[in-house]
Amino acid sequence: MSKIIFLFIFISLIFPCVLFAQQKNDGLVSSEIKKKAIEFDKEIYFKKAQEFFLEGNWDSTLVYSMKQLNRTGAVKLNDYCHYFRAVSFFRKNLLNEAKREFKLISKKLIFNYKVKFSLGEIALEQKEFIQALEYFEQVQKLPNTVNYDFKRSYFLHNIGICYLHLEKFEKAEEYLTKTSELHEIEKDTLLLITSFMDIANLYYIQYKDSQAIPYFEKAYNLSKKVKSFELKKTAAKNMAAVEENRKNFQAALVYRKEYETWKDSLNDQNKVWAIADLEKKFAVKEKQKEVNILAAENKVKAAERNGFLASSVLLLVLFGTGVYFYRQKVKNSKIILEQKNELDELNATKDKLFSIVSHDLRSSVNALKTSNCKLLENLENKNFSELDVLLHNNSTIANGAYNLLDNLLNWALLQTKQAYFYQESLHLASIVQHVEYNYKPLMLNKNINFKNDVSGSDYVFADMDSLKIVIRNFLDNAIKFSSENGSISIYSRPSSEDFCYLVIEDTGLGMNKSTREELLKETVLLSKKKNDDIIGTGLGMQLCKNMINKNGGKLEIESEENVGTKIIIALPKFKNNG
Repeated sequence: MSKIIFLFIFISLIFPCVLFAQQKNDGLVSSEIKKKAIEFDKEIYFKKAQEFFLEGNWDSTLVYSMKQLNRTGAVKLNDYCHYFRAVSFFRKNLLNEAKREFKLISKKLIFNYKVKFSLGEIALEQKEFIQALEYFEQVQKLPNTVNYDFKRSYFLHNIGICYLHLEKFEKAEEYLTKTSELHEIEKDTLLLITSFMDIANLYYIQYKDSQAIPYFEKAYNLSKKVKSFELKKTAAKNMAAVEENRKNFQAALVYRKEYETWKDSLNDQNKVWAIADLEKKFAVKEKQKEVNILAAENKVKAAERNGFLASSVLLLVLFGTGVYFYRQKVKNSKIILEQKNELDELNATKDKLFSIVSHDLRSSVNALKTSNCKLLENLENKNFSELDVLLHNNSTIANGAYNLLDNLLNWALLQTKQAYFYQESLHLASIVQHVEYNYKPLMLNKNINFKNDVSGSDYVFADMDSLKIVIRNFLDNAIKFSSENGSISIYSRPSSEDFCYLVIEDTGLGMNKSTREELLKETVLLSKKKNDDIIGTGLGMQLCKNMINKNGGKLEIESEENVGTKIIIALPKFKNNG
């Protein structure tokens, strides 16, 4: 039974490849939208909405399409506006909102077939497989005489996936086989790999190993020819699962190491791209500031010249104008000086941050290299007990480096005001339980006794993503500072009229009064403390403080050296005014 569950996880990993492929060629839609913009060129909101839609700026598309819908003069454009909104919500992964907008589109829309296809994709994402099947079969019945902007293999693949989840294996085999044949004809290597994986999983969950394994091997061999880290990672993990089920643990270990390599490469690539994009946006903003300052200085100089010309007409006007512009110049000089000091401070903080982070990353990579050398030696000597220790050690180092990069990215998003922030009613116990699930293996590894007593009646008004980051960082610290056989508790204190109180308590190293006070200071970035290897950069604490403040909350620390620490997070209570 565990084998079936494991392989269905791989099937779900393949969906995004298919969904993305369907979006690659929207030439007919783009052409039709541009025609409508020309036809209704006086509708300013529609014109802006379609421009942002074609650029992929989904937030702006939502704003201007809603403004257009609120107008009563151009009802003919309503279907296009609902389509803009539906696709925007879909791309932002707000599936229920996307489905609602798609269903508001009438059958008169010229590319109504894309609406059916998208509704099928949403149903597939939401695991409503019977509903998804109905939509895809409607698309399948479209006449072949019309030129559509998607390939037949896309919806055939999705139909096969629906039958696979509905456990109608013969139908699933029929459609998935057709899909792989079409992909071979189209010479689409990426989608051919996913098709081989789907067919392999179809056989594997029916315990037809002899038919499944050749397809897993085909997918794995093809994955070596593509640049997609995601496909390489999935193919390697599939082969590791196959070899584990065949009890060939040495081969499984090789595939597992390859999987971890591709996983790390994918994570590093995503982080580097995200940070590079943020740095680019930050540089553009800084350049714009310089342009604005120069423009302000030019305006001041122009005003001064005009003042001196006017002074030749009247001495009194000269004196008054001279005093006025002198004061303006002093004021502008102060502003420029303040901005320069602030910029110098930000640059110093950035340099300090990069110095600390690069040191920690280099230490992690060196530790990983050393551990891997020992891993290879023990692998050759078949010292499996030591291998287990080294693998756990590698996992701990990799997790630390990943958490550091994740905190760095979130800190950069906060500093450049790029982070998406939306406060809503959140069930506190559910959020804690979700974060706790990801850290149970680490606590088990250190034999930590964990207890969750968060009240099920507490609802807070906060942003879900930032709240998860805060809880995750504090829970990670609690594990890091706790020794083996220690204990960690998460529980609620009695709430006040305005706040709910979440406490994260550990029996770890603790800290003295001066350390607590320094941690709570409103500094731009914390310095590293006396024990660098344990404390780290302090970036996570600064990130947590910023996010708690942004949610309107408060942070308190109660701690005693060699006894333990209590982190008390006060969050605004959700009040239902309805």
